[in-house]
Amino acid sequence: MSAVQTLKLDARQRAMLDEMGVKVWWPVPEAAEVVEAAPGVDDAVEVAPEPVAERHVPQAPVAAPAPVARPAAAPAPVARPAATPTPATHGAEVLVEAPCRLYADAAEAPTSPQGGWLVVADMPPEADGRHGEPFSGDAGRLLDNMLRALKLHDGKTPVHLMRTHRGVAAGQPGSPRQMAEAFGEYAAALAPGVVLAMGPLAAQSLMQSGDPLGKLRGRAVPLASADGVPVVATYHPAYLLRNPADKARAWADLCLAAEQQTPSA
Repeated sequence: MSAVQTLKLDARQRAMLDEMGVKVWWPVPEAAEVVEAAPGVDDAVEVAPEPVAERHVPQAPVAAPAPVARPAAAPAPVARPAATPTPATHGAEVLVEAPCRLYADAAEAPTSPQGGWLVVADMPPEADGRHGEPFSGDAGRLLDNMLRALKLHDGKTPVHLMRTHRGVAAGQPGSPRQMAEAFGEYAAALAPGVVLAMGPLAAQSLMQSGDPLGKLRGRAVPLASADGVPVVATYHPAYLLRNPADKARAWADLCLAAEQQTPSA
């Protein structure tokens, strides 16, 4: 039996023995119980998936943003010496009319036209372009009351009114002239003891300043164009009608102007 088990016949040899009638009993080896039982649910082991290594995907380089052009810094302003402010002309000349004597008929005896007061007042044109009379309207009456309060209505002290406004000199006899060339001539003929500038145009033109009237008033300034005659600036009567609260300041200006008169005037 053992010899038979040791025979190792191939398929051809077995076929030849079968043709010869020799029966060969080839023991079939017992199948090895090697079948592994399928793991049950309880025996299942969760195996974590092997982590996949992250792939490094090369990215296109991001271009740096273009630098933003900045405006060139403005150069530091160069300090310049302050120029003497001058009144603006607004495209028109500052004109002045020939002076006229006020209260001349009230004097008991003829008096010299020299000395006294020279009132230079802004006189804007009327709606039709003409300039009214010195004492027309409410502004004229207020001016008259202001001069009467200074006792100037009796005619003993010469009072002259010179009207100024903007325009273009016509060059005709008796027409308004430029203040820059005419005021010195008129002032030399009248020789006033004090000049009262009423309104911003008159004050700025005489004082050669562009400051507002509020900064020019309250002081006496000698005029180089009139041999040092003091000028005092104050509000225009038309302005005082719109702003009656400033009448007290205007009266203080009139008192300051009266103090500039010499005793012999």
